[in-house]
Amino acid sequence: MEPASEQARLEPLPEQPCAEQRVAPRFTLLIRAAKLVSAQGEFVCVIRDVSETGVSVRLFHALPSCKEFALHMPAGAVYEIARVWNKGNEAGFTFADNVEVEKLVNESTEYPKRGLRLGLCFPVTVRMLAGQFEAMVENFSQQGARLSCDRLLAIDQNVRIGIPSPGGGKPREVRAKVRWRRDQHYGVVFDDTFTLGDFARLAALLQAPALLEETAAPASAA
Repeated sequence: MEPASEQARLEPLPEQPCAEQRVAPRFTLLIRAAKLVSAQGEFVCVIRDVSETGVSVRLFHALPSCKEFALHMPAGAVYEIARVWNKGNEAGFTFADNVEVEKLVNESTEYPKRGLRLGLCFPVTVRMLAGQFEAMVENFSQQGARLSCDRLLAIDQNVRIGIPSPGGGKPREVRAKVRWRRDQHYGVVFDDTFTLGDFARLAALLQAPALLEETAAPASAA
């Protein structure tokens, strides 16, 4: 799935009984991937609905136990939020400050091809025709990664990268091509891109694997 290609729009939700009515009108935001950043790490989520005062999301695993989070949108906007409820892989948050809903939604659609990038570091094994070597991933997305290593790689060189498997066991070998080089840092684009679900579960595996052990239905964007 390419979450950034989805079109977002505002659509009022049906009215709730008086006891459940919210202070601010709540709107549906059609499936939009975003990033939850907390003291436990960076995690992929899918925004389900949003209002001026709060937002609800779904994850692909259990929610980290932190109360305070920052919601990072693909185009770069950051919103401070606090958890108010969670059930399974769904959670609701309040914004630290009132948010312009239309601005948040428009920001989601202004850059339709910009994907999420996680600033996580982890070691990988890189294979090429001349042999293999160890490298460090410095950040990654569904479509590519930035690596650092002491080997000289050529632009457009094909490599295979061993990525940890969310299911455990043998690492997943991903085919990639070198797109840029800066000193000992390289940008690679994956031939075998990750689904949003696999990307999210890999992020959890690398930072808080216990979140994957808790039973939770996958988000609908998987």
